[in-house]
Amino acid sequence: MKMPRNLLMIIFIFTAGVICAKEQTLTFTEAANLAVAASADLRHSRSSQAVMEGAWKWGIMAYLPRMSLTISENDRLQQIGADSFIKNYGINIDQLIWDGGRTAMSRNLERMELDLSLSRLDRTAREIAESAIAAYRSVLSSRAILEIKTAALSVLEEQRRILNEEVKLGLALNIDLAGADISLADAKLDIISLRLDLDEMEKQFAELLGLDYLPVLIETVDIYRTASLPSSPAASALAREQNPDLIEARHSITKKQMELNYISRSWIPSFRLNGNLSLSGQRYPLTRFTWSVGISVEFSNPWFQNRLGAQTGWEPSSSGQYDRTAMIQNGFTPLPDPAAHYGRSQAKLALALEQEKYAITIERIGRTAASAVEKCALAEQKRILSLEAAAIGSERCRIEEIRLSLGYVTRLKLMETLIEQTQREIAVIQAATALLEAERELERLLDLEPGELSVFASFLAYKN
Repeated sequence: MKMPRNLLMIIFIFTAGVICAKEQTLTFTEAANLAVAASADLRHSRSSQAVMEGAWKWGIMAYLPRMSLTISENDRLQQIGADSFIKNYGINIDQLIWDGGRTAMSRNLERMELDLSLSRLDRTAREIAESAIAAYRSVLSSRAILEIKTAALSVLEEQRRILNEEVKLGLALNIDLAGADISLADAKLDIISLRLDLDEMEKQFAELLGLDYLPVLIETVDIYRTASLPSSPAASALAREQNPDLIEARHSITKKQMELNYISRSWIPSFRLNGNLSLSGQRYPLTRFTWSVGISVEFSNPWFQNRLGAQTGWEPSSSGQYDRTAMIQNGFTPLPDPAAHYGRSQAKLALALEQEKYAITIERIGRTAASAVEKCALAEQKRILSLEAAAIGSERCRIEEIRLSLGYVTRLKLMETLIEQTQREIAVIQAATALLEAERELERLLDLEPGELSVFASFLAYKN
């Protein structure tokens, strides 16, 4: 049965699309961006941050007049007395004139809290990106180790085949063949276990990126790459300047200082201007109006609270004429909140604690940065030694093959030597991966992007 041409074309296009999709590549940077974009918690946090930012913008209304409208119609019907129909429409305006800068400081405190929240969001995003990069490197390392072990298994299987022929010819013992079989079985089990772990690792990596399958990983673990490191004093100085923990601690100190200033200014009185205009009457159009304008002063502290207000205006009198009015009001409340007296002391203690924590943190970060440089240097030395050990092991394998041809060693001994060489080659991969991880840890301390450590070290070398 012949398939329709259009159906064949659709199948071809779909297959080509799938092949192209599966050939998508992935770099370290792309993996980090995908992981950040796929995090549902991070998206929710950013949405919440946007809502809080919007609410803070509306806080500008504190500087603008507060206006309220009142509309009431009070219709009263009575059996004996006269019915009354009273209608009232009013506008009330209240405007802050001065409060010692407390409103501005309150908004600044809210702004600093939002900045701290945004800084924590950025830090969370960086941690998610770092987890993606770490997973990427783990997959690369496991794949490289699997490749080494698979290649070693092929060599061991060839040696076992030759050993089997030698046993048939009487040139080797059956016990050697049994030992070779055990070594092969161990190598196969090791490869199966590694493949299972690698499959699970790749699935978790793809899930972290929000993908159904893992694209082609084009990054590699370069075992021959030489580390370029800054000096310990330079790393410590840069860490003290722009480490994320220290930046957040500085923001926290500034916030505590503003809180102390806010509490210290609580005794300053606030002045407000208020006005009122109302229309009233029994029927439309309303003909009776009342207006007033005044100012109020409020003193507030833990020991007393006093509100003094004065206003003047016009209002209709009982004779139908309009009367000029003036009114002074004073309200006094003793001991409204005596416990608030200790608020300033608590703010001072909180500021002193933040400053002390900052001093401890800055010293710790400096030492940690210097230790991280030393750790990178040790990781680099380990990589070099691992390469040298692998080179020596390779030469030893060549010598063992010569000794085998001369009859000094058995083929089983050669297989054992090859297995030892496999472990040395794996150690090289692990050492190179450990160096990458140590460098990235130092970059995070210095708030550098992946790969910027060598640029920073080169800049210092050029500057000196």
